Amino acid sequence: MSTTISPRRLTTSQFLFGLVVVVVGVLLLLETTGIAPVGSLLLYVPSLFVAIGAWALVRSRLRNIVGPIVLICVAGAWQVVALGYATVEQVVVFWPVLVIAFGVSIIAGQFRSRVRATDDAVTSAFAAFGGVEKRNTSRAFAEADLTAVFGGTELDLRDAAIESRPARINAVALFGGVDIIVPREWNVQLDVLPVLGGASDDRPRREVHNEEVDLVVTGFAAFGGVSITD
Repeated sequence: MSTTISPRRLTTSQFLFGLVVVVVGVLLLLETTGIAPVGSLLLYVPSLFVAIGAWALVRSRLRNIVGPIVLICVAGAWQVVALGYATVEQVVVFWPVLVIAFGVSIIAGQFRSRVRATDDAVTSAFAAFGGVEKRNTSRAFAEADLTAVFGGTELDLRDAAIESRPARINAVALFGGVDIIVPREWNVQLDVLPVLGGASDDRPRREVHNEEVDLVVTGFAAFGGVSITD
């Protein structure tokens, strides 16, 4: 049975991030081997990562904030330094902006949950230096915000149902892990931005593939991971 990969799946933040890393690797190889002088092109590599961060913001409909903002800030500062408009010492003093972005992400997730939390259609979980396990049994599950910082967060959706597809989950894993348990038959689109982290759908492959997306998982993983299991 042949498997068709749709263009939409090839435009995930994960795919684009990996593609940019490959391009950077090729440019570095050309430069170090002396095959082609591409030093001038390497100066603009940070702009590629800024574009990925902006794309991730758009793809998540501004739900995934902290990851893309961190990437945009770091890559933007790197670009400014690379072009000689500022020194490392001048840009490093703005590092608290990353902390602010993380706090805004947490507050935004709580606000969304309070506004739309009807019949448990929306779930929010935050774990720091510990673990949080939640189970959603709503027959009209809509969305969730899951954050794990030096800890773990688990959301069990095996007894939930989706009324309006696709449902959406924003997952942030910083030095921790986010585990999402879903029914095996759900079609999950994973669009997590990994920076020294990972994201994977660990469910066994199914013989019948549902073309309609049931759940979209966006977010950010740094020194941690986001996993989908059944």
